[in-house]
Amino acid sequence: MSDTLINLQRRKQSAGDMASVVRTMKAMATSNITQYENSVHSLQDYYRTISLGIHACFKKERISVVADNHNKKDSKSVAVIFGSDQGLVGRFNDSISTYAQDIIKDIPGETEVWVVGERVYSLLVDGDLSPTKRFSVPNSVTAITPLVNQILIRSEAFRQDEQFFSLYIFHNTPTEGANYKQEDQQLFPPDKKWEEEITKMEWPSHNVPQVIGGTESTLGTLIKEYLFVSLYKASAESLAAENASRLEAMERAEKNIDEMLDELQQDYNRLRQSTIDEELFDVIAGFEALKKK
Repeated sequence: MSDTLINLQRRKQSAGDMASVVRTMKAMATSNITQYENSVHSLQDYYRTISLGIHACFKKERISVVADNHNKKDSKSVAVIFGSDQGLVGRFNDSISTYAQDIIKDIPGETEVWVVGERVYSLLVDGDLSPTKRFSVPNSVTAITPLVNQILIRSEAFRQDEQFFSLYIFHNTPTEGANYKQEDQQLFPPDKKWEEEITKMEWPSHNVPQVIGGTESTLGTLIKEYLFVSLYKASAESLAAENASRLEAMERAEKNIDEMLDELQQDYNRLRQSTIDEELFDVIAGFEALKKK
């Protein structure tokens, strides 16, 4: 009996240690969600400034950056899929990999797949897609910029080699609570919906905006900044959604551990009481035997 009690104590100790780890991971996930969401919010004003600059270029020259190249069968596309390097995130990687595969198969022409994250890379390799490039997931806000620069440099080299080129991104984005949803966007060339939204923007003052220097060169610079901000935003939202999914998984784990601890405590108390009863019965039986003698 004593060995069984010792085993129960060990199991309680292991469950308690696991609960401590889960609480630590919950705290880290909560902290990470906050910093990544704050980084997304801080980009809103900068993104609006870039959009206003593009709006001014459109208004001056009446030019369009929308092209039909992405509809050609001989076009080349790059699809960037944001996932995770670490586990304990529920169906975070499964959801975005399935979502991306359903959309990529309908993109005309040849599509090259780049992934951010080891976990989603493994899922895509096991599926119908074979990613050609893999990037590590940023472990902090400051690490997002180097990742975005890597993607932009590689995509620019790819664009220079191909006459018709398109760039798509796929990522999870957080919603209310600890939930998230899948999103996709065609970054380059921008689609008509994006151009219409930029064109319909209202200038914040009554002064007529003016473009200093060549309109095409200024527009090209603004488009590069637009690509940077969009990729940065996608990465930050994916990281926030990843930690939201991990937080939800840790909350489920914490609930299961608490239930296990309660069950183990009940088993321990029951077995301990049974052991005490048996010892009392042995004492009483011995006393009765001595009494008869």
